Amino acid sequence: MKKLMFSIMAVLLPLAFSISTASAHCEIPCGIYDDQLRTRLIAEHATTIEKSMKQITVLNKATPSNTNQLVRWVSNKESHATEIQQIVSQYFMTQRIKPEQEKYSEKLILLHKMLIAAMKCKQTTDLSHVNALRGHLKEFEMLYFGGSHN
Repeated sequence: MKKLMFSIMAVLLPLAFSISTASAHCEIPCGIYDDQLRTRLIAEHATTIEKSMKQITVLNKATPSNTNQLVRWVSNKESHATEIQQIVSQYFMTQRIKPEQEKYSEKLILLHKMLIAAMKCKQTTDLSHVNALRGHLKEFEMLYFGGSHN
């Protein structure tokens, strides 16, 4: 019996260490939160998406075509939009916004608008979606942090 338990542990222990962790902060709850960092990350991802969109537009017109670089920029744009969706849903909607908080519905509406804008950023190279995302983020910051947030 001990040999069987040892064999099971020998298999499961390395597996436990190889499982990747979520990019959002933990759900323990550990009490360690940096909301301003998360909003800065969203803004940085938006800037990266904007640059990706511009590069895709340039590469689309290039002759001869550089398909490899084009694919890399598209992948980059989608990856950063997914990161925004992860921060918005996993960090803010799951862990930070609570039903008993003031202006709960307004916060959720803005977060949902950010999710939609990030989705539209994946679908196109239309910079208006990045601008919408930034606008929703600014509104959310004002609502979430109040007037004291920089």
